[in-house]
Amino acid sequence: MSAMVASSQRAASQVGIDILRSGGNAADAAVAMAAALNVTEPCSTGIGGDCFALYYSGGQLTALNGSGRAPAALTRDRISKLSLFDANSVTVPGACAAWFDLIARHGSLPMKELLAPAIRLAEEGFQVEPITAHFWNEGLHCLTSPELTIGGRAPKAGETFRNPGLARTFRAIADDGPEVFYRGPIAAAIVKVLRERGAAMAMVDLAAHESSWEDPISTPFRGMRVWECPPNGQGIAALLALNIFDQFDAQGVERWHVMIEAMRLAFEDACWYVADPAFSPTPVEELLSREYAAERATLIRLDGVLSNVGPGAPVSCDTTYLCVVDQHGNACSFINSNYLGFGTGIIPVGWGFTLQNRGCTFTLEPGHVNELAPRKRPYHTIIPGMLTNESDGTLLGPFGVMGGYMQPQGHLQVIASLSDGLSPQEAIDRPRFRLDPASANGKVYIEEGMDTDIANGLLERGHDVVLNIAGYDRVMFGRGQIICRREGGSLVGGSDSRADGCWMEMADEQA
Repeated sequence: MSAMVASSQRAASQVGIDILRSGGNAADAAVAMAAALNVTEPCSTGIGGDCFALYYSGGQLTALNGSGRAPAALTRDRISKLSLFDANSVTVPGACAAWFDLIARHGSLPMKELLAPAIRLAEEGFQVEPITAHFWNEGLHCLTSPELTIGGRAPKAGETFRNPGLARTFRAIADDGPEVFYRGPIAAAIVKVLRERGAAMAMVDLAAHESSWEDPISTPFRGMRVWECPPNGQGIAALLALNIFDQFDAQGVERWHVMIEAMRLAFEDACWYVADPAFSPTPVEELLSREYAAERATLIRLDGVLSNVGPGAPVSCDTTYLCVVDQHGNACSFINSNYLGFGTGIIPVGWGFTLQNRGCTFTLEPGHVNELAPRKRPYHTIIPGMLTNESDGTLLGPFGVMGGYMQPQGHLQVIASLSDGLSPQEAIDRPRFRLDPASANGKVYIEEGMDTDIANGLLERGHDVVLNIAGYDRVMFGRGQIICRREGGSLVGGSDSRADGCWMEMADEQA
């Protein structure tokens, strides 16, 4: 049986293939690739951020929530606004613990072996890819230390970059486990740099962190079953939109119009109901019922846009993505993120990584389910996806689209494209739309390459359309990866042209 990996960096994809060739499985390859991405694309991801994973093995799916919580001393009255680069926007980084938890439950190789390729890349250096170089330079202004620069500037495309501080971090956790990150010298460095900037983070917050294993959520869609991690992640937004879209048999411009309106309705519900379930459980079953989808679908007009639509009442009451399918038939859908770019840009001195700004997705609105509270997880944008056959539960494959609030929109569009009969690569490359979920009737951004008749048809229906987004600005539409298993067991990959990465296959004779 063949195996395949896909990521946003060629070097990380090569690491994943090498791990599979050495006898590792999908979990092993995913963690090794995540660490390699921290080295090669630090402007998107890192051990100072969070991660989520879906894992398929033997017909069963598990969901890993590796998101962190707000500090215990960060009360609502301590801050007056949420700021991207403020030290109080740092929640406890959950990625490190989640890497170890995924391997403990599903992996087969020791962490030292899995982190060795990333350590080698960090110490010996790697050639920076063109798109990564651009966004590294874009985020340079927020970095608090020269550790992620070359003499104070961003590395250029094709230039070799080394990160001895990150190699030091990975050696420490490889030798001593996550304890060194959450209770040892790395934890002390995190608290020190944040406290110097007025943050509430304390050693006890890091020491108290733990990941959680949860039951994934899903919905059927045209012969497939689409799986997501449950709240506090926003994967339910993709499922809501798919359910509403599935109520229509629309073609041409109407197809795109219905997808946009379905996504608007889905965001209204997600932004109202999704929060840390320990504080406010989301009514998942009711939201994902076919009856609720049919009810919400009645709001969509085929000749015009929605207006003044809020959440429904079903009851009374930057980022890197990677995926792996291994030679044993296991699959891992894995996403790791700093949130926006380098996150806060705050670097624990000497350790070679930045700290996320995930706390910015809380709200300060009193009484809102996602209101900031001590030791609470925020509404989380990063969402890995998985597809199985609706008829028998067999694996179709892992998929994901990176990019903040673009992620459920990307899931909707890629899955809809697969259902149209497109190949994985065609589905990933198809031009996309993007909405601003904070504005119910806001702009609809349309990527370069969209059919002119469709764009004009959206304008005629009243959408506030911004056309022909091109070049580096295409990053707003997310960057996806996908691996699909076809009948007979062959694998077909797709890797987004909006990023630097690729998919790689390990042929049958190597498996």
